[in-house]
Amino acid sequence: MTNNKSNLLQKKIIELIDSSNQKKITFADYMNLCLYDSEYGYYNSENILIGKNGDFYTSTSLSSDFGELLAIQLEEFWRVMDKPTPFHLVEVGAGEGNLTINILNYLKTHYPDFFQSIEYIIIEKSEILAEKQKQIIKRSFNKPVISKWCKWEDIENNSLQGCIFSNELIDAFPVHLVEFNQGILQEVYLTNNEGNLTEVLGNLSTVEIEDFFKTLNINFSQDIYPEKYRTEVNIQALNWLETVTEKLKKGYVLTIDYGYQGDKYYHPQRFQGTLKCYYQHRHHNNPYVNIGCQDITSHINFTALETYGERYGLSNIAYTPQALFLMNLGLGDRISELSSGKIPIGEIIERRNQLHSLINPEGLGNFGILLQGKNLNKEQKNYSLKGFKY
Repeated sequence: MTNNKSNLLQKKIIELIDSSNQKKITFADYMNLCLYDSEYGYYNSENILIGKNGDFYTSTSLSSDFGELLAIQLEEFWRVMDKPTPFHLVEVGAGEGNLTINILNYLKTHYPDFFQSIEYIIIEKSEILAEKQKQIIKRSFNKPVISKWCKWEDIENNSLQGCIFSNELIDAFPVHLVEFNQGILQEVYLTNNEGNLTEVLGNLSTVEIEDFFKTLNINFSQDIYPEKYRTEVNIQALNWLETVTEKLKKGYVLTIDYGYQGDKYYHPQRFQGTLKCYYQHRHHNNPYVNIGCQDITSHINFTALETYGERYGLSNIAYTPQALFLMNLGLGDRISELSSGKIPIGEIIERRNQLHSLINPEGLGNFGILLQGKNLNKEQKNYSLKGFKY
């Protein structure tokens, strides 16, 4: 089944290449088809699974703790903003709906006043995942708790007041691949070579790539960067951030993902970039196998989000590792409870592993959490938020 799907998608990609004017497509176009093609894309598959039986773990697939601790921070945002009603909680890319359920269940039980003030909106590109979300949320709540599932174009500009948040979303945006050769920066394209997909190098497909590196003060030169240095540029992340800023009237943008600050992302020693593929809990570097049946990701550039966010009208409020964020919000107390005698001995080991996985510095604990704001007053911007205390 996997091979058949891969073959069908590869055939579709090759037909697209053959029908294009230049007989080639960018890697970004290729990655977009692999992940989001309406017929064969990875995220539009009925078989996509996240967690133990899928291709990768997320913080939300391990336990309810991540969502519950995040809910504590979201409630504090509401109080800092003087408890507006409605308070829009906009989750972008809700996966299978686990994070949504964990947040809402915790708020309903522990913060009923905030729960009553929420309008919860899910922005979901994948129709398959949106349907999964609807079914699992319907089973979990007696009455509707989601205001709507929609696309960005369904929301008016400057209409949202609250928090727009995402967890492991931007890493799955299609990226442009670039390579430094003989003193110039070129882009990676895909062509058809007798029925096989083949990489070729060419001029940059858009001036946005050149502008991107100028904006971040990244200067490629032979004195610093090695020959065939390869990396990624996530233009879609910048376009997404601009859209988010346009829709938000006042409040927060919370981005949770794995990535680096700009100087580390484009360090000369990271000469093969950050592109990774995930298939049945194994990761590798070949995006040209298991086409449409594996996840393809790249690390996100937090400096780019901060820099372009300011250009679009956001202020940078805080940045912290996930481990510190969750410990500040009470994960340490949850670990301490394991020795209280309240938990059956048989559950302690599994529970401990779940909690430690969320703060493991070699895994989820090293994820970055970026907080930006729009139209917040000075007091609100400078408020010492619980999750971001050092």
